[in-house]
Amino acid sequence: MTIQEATHYLLNNLRSIYAEGEAGQITDWVMEYLTGSKKAERMIYKHAAITPNEEKQLQQLAERLMKHEPVQYVLNESWFCGLKFYVDRNVLIPRPETEELVEWIISNCRFPVDELKILDIGTGSGCIAVSLKRRLRKAEVWACDVSSRALEAAAKNATTLGTDVNFIPLNFLDKREWEKLPAFNIIVSNPPYVPESDKQHLNPNVLSYEPHTALFVPDNDPLMFYKAIAEFGKEHLNKGGSIYAEIHESLGLSATTLFQHHGYNTELKTDMQKKDRMVRAIRN
Repeated sequence: MTIQEATHYLLNNLRSIYAEGEAGQITDWVMEYLTGSKKAERMIYKHAAITPNEEKQLQQLAERLMKHEPVQYVLNESWFCGLKFYVDRNVLIPRPETEELVEWIISNCRFPVDELKILDIGTGSGCIAVSLKRRLRKAEVWACDVSSRALEAAAKNATTLGTDVNFIPLNFLDKREWEKLPAFNIIVSNPPYVPESDKQHLNPNVLSYEPHTALFVPDNDPLMFYKAIAEFGKEHLNKGGSIYAEIHESLGLSATTLFQHHGYNTELKTDMQKKDRMVRAIRN
């Protein structure tokens, strides 16, 4: 099987379950992973044969992909803020809107970096914490998560990407555990916020593979994590500090009202699709 034949084999299979553009992107990603060559180089050597081991691996990867398993989990890698992160099924796949959240934090940072203390709540793969530490190298960055498996993945990413992040196992909804944490200038979180009732609208690659504890909240209490973050900030956010949180597109007004009720000034931000996806709460 040549590189060209391998590409067509994978692409034709993926077209049956993905739109043309997405099938093409996944195919390109897998072929680069398999051959170690960029698309332009593969075009030059398209008639070169792949090895028997590569052909066997391609078939194994295709089999998993055809079951709607996300390519990031199949390859155990995902790109975020220009960095390649290790991901597995214990963590959410990093998404573009979360990159926007990181950029928003950096563009609004007014504290001297060597005095800056940041907390990432529900860190998952560590993509937010590690990316912030890479950009704000003198900052002290902390990150917590209830999942020990997630923290293992996050620590692996921090080591691979050469960053020093203080990871701590912590159930953030248990207020008794807050005493383990100091005060911060910036608190950031991409918490679970998808209402349970939205499950029926999610694609199989999300619903069947990504960790539900990191995705869903009860329909009757969709703001449960934001309530806890707002209360935590009263004791653990320095004056002039900010909370940054990713939100469900339908919860913009509810989230800002909640933070305002707790005494914060708020700012709502839309993503590239013009949907309400981020909120900033500033402590007076």
